[in-house]
Amino acid sequence: MSEEKPKQDERLLELRDRIDGLDSEIARLISERANCALEVAEVKKNNGENALYYRPEREAQVLRKAMARNQGPLTNEEMARLFREIMSACLALEEPVKVAYLGPEGTFTQQAALKHFGHSAVSKPLAAIDEVFREVEAGAVNYGVVPVENSTEGVVNHTLDNFMTSNLKICGEVELRIHQHLMISDITRKDSITRIYSHAQSLAQCRKWLDSYYPNVERVAVASNAEAAKRVKGEWNAAAIAGDMAADMYGLKILNEKIEDRPDNSTRFLIIGTQVVPASGDDKTSLMVSMRNEPGALHDLLVPFQTHKIDLTRVETRPSQSGNWTYVFFIDFVGHRDTENIAAALKDVGACASDMKVLGSYPRGVL
Repeated sequence: MSEEKPKQDERLLELRDRIDGLDSEIARLISERANCALEVAEVKKNNGENALYYRPEREAQVLRKAMARNQGPLTNEEMARLFREIMSACLALEEPVKVAYLGPEGTFTQQAALKHFGHSAVSKPLAAIDEVFREVEAGAVNYGVVPVENSTEGVVNHTLDNFMTSNLKICGEVELRIHQHLMISDITRKDSITRIYSHAQSLAQCRKWLDSYYPNVERVAVASNAEAAKRVKGEWNAAAIAGDMAADMYGLKILNEKIEDRPDNSTRFLIIGTQVVPASGDDKTSLMVSMRNEPGALHDLLVPFQTHKIDLTRVETRPSQSGNWTYVFFIDFVGHRDTENIAAALKDVGACASDMKVLGSYPRGVL
């Protein structure tokens, strides 16, 4: 034993020295990448004042390559997250990306914005989805992040409705696994909880758990999970349901983790902006179509997608804003609008529709 311990200590020192050397090399390469990013910015600047510094298709390609090169032991997603932050910091040297999101701070939408753009982006919380659309349209920010559907509770209608009157494009998507936690403040009396705050969707996502453990406690729906966390700070008899970010931001203690009824609960968010995104090699397209109110209209709408062998991933219907009992279809499908079969399908759909708008072709979510 006495001889074994010095050998282990020696081996530990060797490994630490090796890690220090690797860290030094990693730092050197990151600095080299950052300098290269500055040169890219200079070239773009010389090409014109309105040069695009953030390229969604290029970033998606880089992240996919990082995952393809990964040899472990880190997971592909962890490797992509590391590259996401490096890219975010390098992009900030070129031109900081300004992003508006459905706030306040501490919401899942902020978490989605950080997941997609990295922590070096300049983020701005707004109180409503239509405010995010307006801020992007006005040019006050480069992009917006808005929720569009939840795997448990379905589509976010307010987001779809905004596309009816907006000229903004969908530039990307991000999917976030939603974990709901029951949290309390330092003044909460755990045995005296009579009220639980959360967003209406979060309360719905945890309905069965609440019925089992807090059946007689009042459930109060508020504007956001972050607002719920904020309220709990001043109430000794209240708890909140929110995510990790809200707990960290407001200094709350998580009493019960992952209380959502479905373990695969996730929300899809859209990145909205003004640019048309070129093909990345693995893309989706979103379409908004108004059909004439006549027999067989839905059939006529769907036939071109079958004819041209296009994989539909989502079809939603919303009441039209132009009249009673008329409807607008929101359709997502695999592929980019510039590919031959999709261009042909869009031409056929346009011929039978009363109105059609391509909301955007964009990289399929990597992270």
